[in-house]
Amino acid sequence: MIRILLTVVLPLLLPTLVYFLWLVAAQRAPLGAAAQWRAVPWPWLVGIGLLLVAAMLYFIGTRIGGSPVGVYVPPRYIDGKVVPGHVVPPAQR
Repeated sequence: MIRILLTVVLPLLLPTLVYFLWLVAAQRAPLGAAAQWRAVPWPWLVGIGLLLVAAMLYFIGTRIGGSPVGVYVPPRYIDGKVVPGHVVPPAQR
């Protein structure tokens, strides 16, 4: 759950949070003022949030984790114990 929060929800909402913090600091107005909600650039905030989510998912998918090369061995039940799935690296030649 925390992984989903950090990799999808936080990058998606971060531009909006930063914009609202800047808005409050710049105008010294309460956050719930009606005039501010009409002037919020929603398409830009959503677009930047989606770009951050895509960048985060790309980074996690390509840079974090094991080697993409190898043979996947699925989980097995051996002698009363579950052996978790793992990737066996290719044989060195």
